[in-house]
Amino acid sequence: MKCDPKYLDFNLCLEGELVRLRPMRLEDMKAFEELTKTSDWTYFTHDLSDERELEMWLLEGLKLKESRQRIPFTVEDKQTGEILGSSSFGNISLRDQRVEIGWTWLSPSARGKGYNADMKKAMLSYAFGKVNFVRVEFKTDVLNQPARKALQKMGIKEEGILRSHTLMTKERRRDTIFFGILADEWPSINS
Repeated sequence: MKCDPKYLDFNLCLEGELVRLRPMRLEDMKAFEELTKTSDWTYFTHDLSDERELEMWLLEGLKLKESRQRIPFTVEDKQTGEILGSSSFGNISLRDQRVEIGWTWLSPSARGKGYNADMKKAMLSYAFGKVNFVRVEFKTDVLNQPARKALQKMGIKEEGILRSHTLMTKERRRDTIFFGILADEWPSINS
């Protein structure tokens, strides 16, 4: 079955049991500033505790949305509406029937409470169930053990490492580890 581009909605809202993912807006900048100033950005490609970096990151996400290359979300607590962080669909290839879930961060107070897995499940359900992607991929810093463990816990497979792949903050070169899940693997993981 081919990907169905009519379901690839760049103003998409998704819900899980705990989270609501809504389109990221410029107005989210103020809330993001509060959430990002105390976080450790060692494993992220931008230091979002720096107001200028955060603004550039947010504007880049919105620009890529306008050019239909990324679907950036603001992640909210479904019950309270409190903003928790962000995630995106990106590196979208309808031809290859694949998409990446990434650019993900949650405030320190939201970590370890199930929001991350709930958000990823909502995104995976949409990617496989609506758009009919064959593959969803994730990538992270090989040193980012919490992210790696979270993906493994969900049953998403480690696939390989690209050495010196990405320039990080403070001029560090990151080895990037890829993870992936295929459409035919999703039902057993989602049960």
